[in-house]
Amino acid sequence: MGLSEEQADLLDAAERFCREKSPAQKVRKLLEDEQGFDPGLWDEIASLGWLAIAIPEEYGGLGLSLAEIAPVMEQMGRFLLASPFAAATLGSQAILKGGTQEQKKAILSKTAQGAVATLALAEPHGGWTVDAFETRATRDGDGFVLSGVKRFVADAMSAQWIVVAAQLDDGPALFVLEASAIEPAAFRREIIIDETKRTYELSLDRVRVPGNGLLDPAKARETLAHIHLAANLLAAAEMAGGARAVIDYTIDYLNTRKQFGKPIGAYQALKHPTVDAYVQYEQARSHVYAAAHSFNQQGAGEVAVRMAKAAAETALSYAADRAIQFHGGFGFTYECDAGLYRRRALWHASQYGDAAWQRKKLAELLL
Repeated sequence: MGLSEEQADLLDAAERFCREKSPAQKVRKLLEDEQGFDPGLWDEIASLGWLAIAIPEEYGGLGLSLAEIAPVMEQMGRFLLASPFAAATLGSQAILKGGTQEQKKAILSKTAQGAVATLALAEPHGGWTVDAFETRATRDGDGFVLSGVKRFVADAMSAQWIVVAAQLDDGPALFVLEASAIEPAAFRREIIIDETKRTYELSLDRVRVPGNGLLDPAKARETLAHIHLAANLLAAAEMAGGARAVIDYTIDYLNTRKQFGKPIGAYQALKHPTVDAYVQYEQARSHVYAAAHSFNQQGAGEVAVRMAKAAAETALSYAADRAIQFHGGFGFTYECDAGLYRRRALWHASQYGDAAWQRKKLAELLL
């Protein structure tokens, strides 16, 4: 499947931008940064219009789709570019899919220009699905009061809005909160496996939400399903890019390191697994763009996305494992960049379903 003209243009632009703006030394420097990304770089990303890609023109966006987000995420994953881009994209998708007309007009025009809306879905027990929410919302006059704890709230300290999932009456509901209205003490930074990302625990102890903060209740389940698939598509694209990067990193080493008078890449024990890693990467990338192409097709879109997530996680895990092994003693140290990509695969496996879970869902869909 070929790329559309828009996808090809975005792929080229994103590759140039990420290669220049996210060298390995900067990635490692940002690991120690509390915010986790460069605010100046974020402003540049906003000025490029990438945050407006999947937002309709009537709300200040470019009127494209998540299919055009995929090449940007792929290159961000390839160069480990740290930013709230994924969180902001998913937050905007939640508002777009489940928000009222007033919420869309008020928020999407700002997120298209760089304001961040993030998601608070996961619970302390690890679940995030509609039957797992322990966070409760109770009616209080013309508003609502929330109670509960959320985990893995991405880039919460950089967000202007937080979309929170909770149980209201007998079903799930989504609320959009002004982040500034939440006490700073309610946020606790989490230590996660992928140190290029920032997530927070959010304590919703009697947090009040005005009545206009409730997203359309009739669309809550549909919106959560949409977010789930969108998150898996973005993760798959990011991991496909990471697989390409770690393979390039490994090949460079195999052609440089010499043993017994010749490059170690000449030995079949290293050559064949590297080819296997590249084949898996190409398969995963094909799945990603097939999923991007069919994302909005009922039934087929879900199948394609789950295939892409499973394939991309498998490809990145295998490629990063081989890279660590082939680098010998250095590969197992913190200084080897292959470890950063292995951590990325582990992180995405923990979010929205790992490869085994995706394959189980595929069996239910296909059989």
